[in-house]
Amino acid sequence: MEKQTIKIGLPRAMLYYRYRVLWRTFFQELGMETVVSAPTDRETLERGTALAIDEACLSLKIYLGHVAALVGKCDYILAPRVSNFGRHRAMCTRFEAMPDLVRNVFRNERQEFLSYEVDEEMKKAGEEDAFLEMGKGLGFPAKAVKKAYKAAKKAELSHHRERVQKYEQQYKKEGLKVLIAAHSYVAEDPYMGRMVSDYLKRVGVVPVRADMVDRDAALKRSRELSPTCKWEISREILGGIAMHKDDVDGIILLSAFPCGPDAMVNELITRRVKGVPMLNLVLDSQSGTAGVETRLESFIDIIRFQEGKL
Repeated sequence: MEKQTIKIGLPRAMLYYRYRVLWRTFFQELGMETVVSAPTDRETLERGTALAIDEACLSLKIYLGHVAALVGKCDYILAPRVSNFGRHRAMCTRFEAMPDLVRNVFRNERQEFLSYEVDEEMKKAGEEDAFLEMGKGLGFPAKAVKKAYKAAKKAELSHHRERVQKYEQQYKKEGLKVLIAAHSYVAEDPYMGRMVSDYLKRVGVVPVRADMVDRDAALKRSRELSPTCKWEISREILGGIAMHKDDVDGIILLSAFPCGPDAMVNELITRRVKGVPMLNLVLDSQSGTAGVETRLESFIDIIRFQEGKL
Protein backbone atom coordinates (compact mmCIF):
# COMPACT_ATOMS: atom_id res chain seq x y z
CA MET A 1 0.00 0.00 0.00
CA GLU A 2 1.39 3.39 -1.02
CA LYS A 3 2.34 5.65 1.87
CA GLN A 4 0.13 8.73 2.07
CA THR A 5 1.83 12.13 1.75
CA ILE A 6 1.69 14.24 4.91
CA LYS A 7 -0.15 17.53 4.40
CA ILE A 8 0.98 20.58 6.37
CA GLY A 9 -1.40 23.52 6.61
CA LEU A 10 0.09 27.03 6.49
CA PRO A 11 -2.22 29.86 7.60
CA ARG A 12 -1.73 32.81 5.22
CA ALA A 13 -1.27 35.33 8.03
CA MET A 14 1.17 36.54 10.70
CA LEU A 15 4.63 34.99 10.23
CA TYR A 16 3.64 33.33 6.94
CA TYR A 17 4.69 36.48 5.09
CA ARG A 18 8.14 36.33 6.68
CA TYR A 19 8.78 32.58 6.58
CA ARG A 20 6.66 31.24 3.71
CA VAL A 21 9.67 30.29 1.56
CA LEU A 22 11.47 28.68 4.50
CA TRP A 23 8.43 26.66 5.53
CA ARG A 24 7.28 25.55 2.12
CA THR A 25 10.76 24.58 0.96
CA PHE A 26 11.54 22.68 4.18
CA PHE A 27 8.39 20.55 4.07
CA GLN A 28 8.61 19.97 0.33
CA GLU A 29 12.26 18.89 0.62
CA LEU A 30 11.09 16.19 3.01
CA GLY A 31 8.42 15.03 0.59
CA MET A 32 5.48 16.60 2.36
CA GLU A 33 2.72 18.67 0.81
CA THR A 34 1.88 22.19 1.96
CA VAL A 35 -1.66 23.56 1.92
CA VAL A 36 -1.95 27.36 2.16
CA SER A 37 -5.20 29.03 3.16
CA ALA A 38 -6.83 31.35 0.63
CA PRO A 39 -6.08 35.10 0.66
CA THR A 40 -7.82 37.10 3.38
CA ASP A 41 -11.35 38.33 2.70
CA ARG A 42 -14.25 39.61 4.81
CA GLU A 43 -15.33 36.06 5.67
CA THR A 44 -11.84 35.25 6.99
CA LEU A 45 -11.97 38.23 9.33
CA GLU A 46 -15.51 37.53 10.53
CA ARG A 47 -14.69 33.90 11.25
CA GLY A 48 -11.55 34.84 13.17
CA THR A 49 -13.30 37.62 15.08
CA ALA A 50 -15.88 35.12 16.34
CA LEU A 51 -13.05 32.97 17.72
CA ALA A 52 -10.99 35.76 19.32
CA ILE A 53 -11.40 37.86 22.42
CA ASP A 54 -12.52 41.44 21.79
CA GLU A 55 -9.12 42.86 22.78
CA ALA A 56 -7.22 40.81 20.17
CA CYS A 57 -5.49 42.77 17.42
CA LEU A 58 -6.84 42.75 13.89
CA SER A 59 -3.88 40.63 12.70
CA LEU A 60 -4.61 37.92 15.27
CA LYS A 61 -8.30 37.82 14.36
CA ILE A 62 -7.37 37.34 10.72
CA TYR A 63 -4.86 34.63 11.69
CA LEU A 64 -7.51 32.64 13.57
CA GLY A 65 -9.76 32.93 10.53
CA HIS A 66 -7.03 31.40 8.38
CA VAL A 67 -6.44 28.57 10.86
CA ALA A 68 -10.17 27.83 10.90
CA ALA A 69 -10.16 27.65 7.10
CA LEU A 70 -7.52 24.90 7.23
CA VAL A 71 -9.13 22.74 9.93
CA GLY A 72 -9.93 19.31 8.51
CA LYS A 73 -8.03 19.92 5.26
CA CYS A 74 -4.56 18.78 6.35
CA ASP A 75 -2.79 16.42 8.74
CA TYR A 76 -1.12 19.21 10.70
CA ILE A 77 -1.45 22.99 10.88
CA LEU A 78 1.84 24.74 11.58
CA ALA A 79 1.79 27.06 14.59
CA PRO A 80 5.38 27.81 15.64
CA ARG A 81 6.49 29.40 18.89
CA VAL A 82 9.00 32.12 17.98
CA SER A 83 9.99 33.85 21.21
CA ASN A 84 13.30 35.58 20.51
CA PHE A 85 16.64 35.43 18.68
CA GLY A 86 18.72 36.41 21.71
CA ARG A 87 18.95 39.31 24.14
CA HIS A 88 17.10 42.46 23.00
CA ARG A 89 15.79 40.51 20.00
CA ALA A 90 12.30 39.57 21.17
CA MET A 91 9.18 38.87 19.19
CA CYS A 92 5.70 40.03 20.16
CA THR A 93 4.15 37.83 22.86
CA ARG A 94 1.47 36.70 20.40
CA PHE A 95 4.15 34.69 18.56
CA GLU A 96 5.34 33.15 21.81
CA ALA A 97 1.81 32.08 22.75
CA MET A 98 0.68 30.93 19.29
CA PRO A 99 0.79 27.11 19.75
CA ASP A 100 -1.05 27.28 23.08
CA LEU A 101 -3.57 29.74 21.68
CA VAL A 102 -4.59 27.71 18.63
CA ARG A 103 -4.67 24.41 20.50
CA ASN A 104 -7.08 25.93 23.02
CA VAL A 105 -9.25 27.80 20.52
CA PHE A 106 -9.63 24.69 18.37
CA ARG A 107 -9.59 22.15 21.21
CA ASN A 108 -12.92 20.65 20.14
CA GLU A 109 -11.78 20.09 16.56
CA ARG A 110 -10.13 16.85 15.51
CA GLN A 111 -7.08 18.66 14.20
CA GLU A 112 -3.40 18.12 14.93
CA PHE A 113 -1.07 21.10 15.24
CA LEU A 114 2.66 21.14 14.51
CA SER A 115 5.10 23.48 16.20
CA TYR A 116 8.74 24.35 16.70
CA GLU A 117 10.27 26.65 19.29
CA VAL A 118 12.88 29.38 18.78
CA ASP A 119 14.09 30.79 22.11
CA GLU A 120 17.78 31.67 21.98
CA GLU A 121 17.82 33.71 25.19
CA MET A 122 16.36 31.30 27.72
CA LYS A 123 16.57 27.86 26.13
CA LYS A 124 19.47 28.44 23.70
CA ALA A 125 17.26 26.91 21.01
CA GLY A 126 18.08 28.39 17.62
CA GLU A 127 16.08 28.04 14.43
CA GLU A 128 18.09 25.16 12.96
CA ASP A 129 17.86 23.12 16.16
CA ALA A 130 14.12 23.84 16.32
CA PHE A 131 13.57 22.60 12.76
CA LEU A 132 15.72 19.53 13.41
CA GLU A 133 13.60 18.62 16.43
CA MET A 134 10.36 19.20 14.51
CA GLY A 135 11.48 17.07 11.56
CA LYS A 136 12.64 14.22 13.76
CA GLY A 137 9.32 14.38 15.59
CA LEU A 138 7.61 13.77 12.25
CA GLY A 139 9.68 10.61 11.82
CA PHE A 140 12.41 11.80 9.45
CA PRO A 141 16.11 10.96 9.99
CA ALA A 142 18.27 13.78 11.32
CA LYS A 143 20.47 13.87 8.20
CA ALA A 144 17.50 14.37 5.89
CA VAL A 145 16.01 17.05 8.15
CA LYS A 146 19.28 18.97 8.35
CA LYS A 147 19.65 18.83 4.55
CA ALA A 148 16.07 20.06 4.11
CA TYR A 149 16.61 22.94 6.53
CA LYS A 150 19.81 24.09 4.83
CA ALA A 151 18.08 24.03 1.43
CA ALA A 152 15.11 25.92 2.86
CA LYS A 153 17.27 28.54 4.56
CA LYS A 154 19.24 29.10 1.38
CA ALA A 155 16.00 29.57 -0.56
CA GLU A 156 14.64 31.97 2.06
CA LEU A 157 17.75 34.16 2.11
CA SER A 158 17.89 34.22 -1.69
CA HIS A 159 14.22 35.20 -1.92
CA HIS A 160 14.60 38.02 0.62
CA ARG A 161 17.77 39.27 -1.09
CA GLU A 162 15.97 39.43 -4.43
CA ARG A 163 13.09 41.38 -2.90
CA VAL A 164 15.48 43.82 -1.24
CA GLN A 165 17.27 44.43 -4.54
CA LYS A 166 13.90 45.02 -6.24
CA TYR A 167 12.92 47.64 -3.68
CA GLU A 168 16.35 49.29 -3.81
CA GLN A 169 15.67 49.96 -7.50
CA GLN A 170 12.42 51.71 -6.57
CA TYR A 171 14.35 54.53 -4.86
CA LYS A 172 15.90 55.42 -8.21
CA LYS A 173 12.56 55.97 -9.93
CA GLU A 174 11.25 59.40 -10.83
CA GLY A 175 8.31 60.89 -8.93
CA LEU A 176 7.13 60.91 -5.33
CA LYS A 177 8.25 58.04 -3.15
CA VAL A 178 6.57 57.02 0.10
CA LEU A 179 8.10 54.62 2.63
CA ILE A 180 5.61 52.21 4.21
CA ALA A 181 6.68 51.22 7.74
CA ALA A 182 4.69 48.12 8.64
CA HIS A 183 4.93 44.47 9.55
CA SER A 184 4.88 42.28 6.46
CA TYR A 185 1.65 40.58 7.57
CA VAL A 186 -0.02 44.00 7.56
CA ALA A 187 1.60 45.46 4.44
CA GLU A 188 1.07 42.37 2.27
CA ASP A 189 -2.32 41.15 3.45
CA PRO A 190 -4.84 41.84 0.65
CA TYR A 191 -7.60 42.74 3.11
CA MET A 192 -5.44 45.02 5.25
CA GLY A 193 -2.40 46.88 4.05
CA ARG A 194 -2.06 45.96 0.40
CA MET A 195 -4.76 48.47 -0.49
CA VAL A 196 -2.38 51.21 0.69
CA SER A 197 0.39 50.34 -1.77
CA ASP A 198 -2.20 49.68 -4.50
CA TYR A 199 -3.70 53.14 -3.97
CA LEU A 200 -0.29 54.83 -4.04
CA LYS A 201 0.53 53.16 -7.34
CA ARG A 202 -2.80 54.24 -8.82
CA VAL A 203 -2.09 57.91 -8.07
CA GLY A 204 1.45 57.79 -9.45
CA VAL A 205 3.36 57.44 -6.17
CA VAL A 206 6.16 54.89 -5.75
CA PRO A 207 5.59 52.79 -2.60
CA VAL A 208 8.65 51.33 -0.89
CA ARG A 209 8.91 49.17 2.24
CA ALA A 210 10.94 49.94 5.36
CA ASP A 211 11.33 46.23 6.16
CA MET A 212 12.70 45.36 2.71
CA VAL A 213 16.34 45.89 3.69
CA ASP A 214 19.30 43.77 4.72
CA ARG A 215 18.14 42.62 8.15
CA ASP A 216 21.54 42.57 9.86
CA ALA A 217 22.34 46.07 8.60
CA ALA A 218 18.91 47.30 9.69
CA LEU A 219 19.35 45.95 13.22
CA LYS A 220 22.57 47.95 13.54
CA ARG A 221 21.10 51.14 12.08
CA SER A 222 18.02 50.89 14.32
CA ARG A 223 20.14 52.11 17.24
CA GLU A 224 20.21 55.55 15.64
CA LEU A 225 16.51 55.89 16.47
CA SER A 226 16.32 53.69 19.57
CA PRO A 227 19.14 51.86 21.37
CA THR A 228 16.64 50.08 23.63
CA CYS A 229 13.84 48.83 21.34
CA LYS A 230 13.62 45.09 22.03
CA TRP A 231 11.30 43.81 19.29
CA GLU A 232 13.13 42.19 16.40
CA ILE A 233 10.79 43.16 13.57
CA SER A 234 10.29 46.69 14.95
CA ARG A 235 14.06 47.12 15.03
CA GLU A 236 14.30 46.05 11.39
CA ILE A 237 11.66 48.63 10.48
CA LEU A 238 13.44 51.32 12.51
CA GLY A 239 16.69 50.45 10.74
CA GLY A 240 14.99 50.62 7.35
CA ILE A 241 13.69 54.10 8.17
CA ALA A 242 17.15 55.22 9.32
CA MET A 243 18.65 53.91 6.07
CA HIS A 244 16.11 55.46 3.67
CA LYS A 245 14.35 58.43 5.33
CA ASP A 246 16.40 60.82 3.16
CA ASP A 247 15.46 58.94 -0.03
CA VAL A 248 11.69 59.38 0.25
CA ASP A 249 9.14 62.19 0.22
CA GLY A 250 6.97 60.81 3.01
CA ILE A 251 6.52 57.96 5.50
CA ILE A 252 3.35 56.01 6.30
CA LEU A 253 3.28 54.28 9.69
CA LEU A 254 0.87 51.45 8.94
CA SER A 255 -0.40 49.22 11.75
CA ALA A 256 -3.34 47.02 12.75
CA PHE A 257 -5.50 48.05 15.71
CA PRO A 258 -4.63 47.68 18.59
CA CYS A 259 -1.00 46.54 18.13
CA GLY A 260 0.92 47.23 21.36
CA PRO A 261 4.47 47.29 19.97
CA ASP A 262 3.43 49.50 17.04
CA ALA A 263 1.68 51.94 19.37
CA MET A 264 4.98 52.50 21.18
CA VAL A 265 7.36 52.31 18.24
CA ASN A 266 5.30 54.53 15.93
CA GLU A 267 5.14 57.20 18.63
CA LEU A 268 8.92 56.94 18.92
CA ILE A 269 9.30 57.38 15.15
CA THR A 270 7.11 60.48 15.05
CA ARG A 271 9.20 62.06 17.81
CA ARG A 272 12.64 61.20 16.45
CA VAL A 273 12.36 61.31 12.66
CA LYS A 274 12.21 64.94 11.58
CA GLY A 275 11.93 66.71 8.25
CA VAL A 276 9.78 64.07 6.52
CA PRO A 277 5.96 64.27 6.22
CA MET A 278 4.43 61.39 8.14
CA LEU A 279 1.02 59.69 8.29
CA ASN A 280 0.06 57.38 11.17
CA LEU A 281 -2.53 55.02 9.68
CA VAL A 282 -4.16 52.45 11.96
CA LEU A 283 -6.35 49.84 10.27
CA ASP A 284 -9.38 48.37 12.03
CA SER A 285 -12.00 45.77 11.19
CA GLN A 286 -14.48 48.11 9.51
CA SER A 287 -15.25 47.23 5.91
CA GLY A 288 -14.71 49.66 3.06
CA THR A 289 -11.68 51.61 1.92
CA ALA A 290 -13.13 55.09 1.44
CA GLY A 291 -11.86 56.44 4.77
CA VAL A 292 -8.34 55.11 4.23
CA GLU A 293 -8.20 56.43 0.67
CA THR A 294 -9.36 59.88 1.82
CA ARG A 295 -6.53 60.08 4.36
CA LEU A 296 -4.01 58.85 1.79
CA GLU A 297 -5.24 61.39 -0.76
CA SER A 298 -4.85 64.21 1.77
CA PHE A 299 -1.38 63.02 2.75
CA ILE A 300 -0.18 62.92 -0.86
CA ASP A 301 -1.66 66.40 -1.47
CA ILE A 302 0.28 67.73 1.55
CA ILE A 303 3.54 66.28 0.20
CA ARG A 304 2.93 67.72 -3.26
CA PHE A 305 1.99 71.10 -1.79
CA GLN A 306 5.18 71.22 0.31
CA GLU A 307 7.26 70.36 -2.71
CA GLY A 308 5.47 72.91 -4.90
CA LYS A 309 3.93 70.22 -7.11
CA LEU A 310 0.29 70.91 -6.36
